[in-house]
Amino acid sequence: MSPDTAPGEVTLRTEGHIAIITVANEAKKNSYSPDMMRQLAGHLTTFDEDDDLWVAVFNSAGDHTTAGLDMPKFFGPDADADIDPALVDPFAMGRRTTKPVVAAVQGITFTIGIEMMLAADIAVAADSAVFQQLEVARGIAPLGGAHFRYLTRTGWGNAMYHLMRADRFDAQRALELGFVQEVVPHGQQLDRALELAHEIAANAPLGVRATKEAALRYIEHGEQAAIAAIDDVRASVFDSEDFKEGIQSFIERRPANFQGY
Repeated sequence: MSPDTAPGEVTLRTEGHIAIITVANEAKKNSYSPDMMRQLAGHLTTFDEDDDLWVAVFNSAGDHTTAGLDMPKFFGPDADADIDPALVDPFAMGRRTTKPVVAAVQGITFTIGIEMMLAADIAVAADSAVFQQLEVARGIAPLGGAHFRYLTRTGWGNAMYHLMRADRFDAQRALELGFVQEVVPHGQQLDRALELAHEIAANAPLGVRATKEAALRYIEHGEQAAIAAIDDVRASVFDSEDFKEGIQSFIERRPANFQGY
């Protein structure tokens, strides 16, 4: 099997009390298949349930974080994208780990890459990172939490400025918005994320978890309403002709021609 046809995978290794979760599908810019998403959920659950693992570092192999979902595998006629709700949700909208997660991102960091980064607690970006929330340019809307996590990180105006335009922005802009907490030279993002993880792991794990749990109690009062709205978003966009056009244009690698219905 050639590297271009080999299936992507998500791996888990440990370094002391640190769980290192790595997405590897470099031939496709780390785009996610349903199996990869299930592997990620499984590894996050393993981390969450292992009392000897205190901090997770979530990263992607190669030059890019992710180009997003392999869309036909999630939304096509033969899609099989279900994930066991008993597992930790990579988007932190269902079951959520109360342990700290540090994300490292680089290069292309599109759509779900941003959403999963924002579901983490701390993010380190390489100076090569480029961000783009593309859903409205594909005939859909964000379904992985961007519609409310942009708001909690950066406020209404900045959130709508990027969500409605589907524009690209760089690591420095992400730092200004509060999406990432540090920007480092490309190639150093994982090392820095590991340094931060070890700093966190040097503190009392129960205290760290209690801190996160207490913070989440406040956030979740607002987030629940936003999560409940996802079914309405899904219903309003997935039955539209523009959704079909967005998927078809993605498959054909051409600009989409939306009609507004």
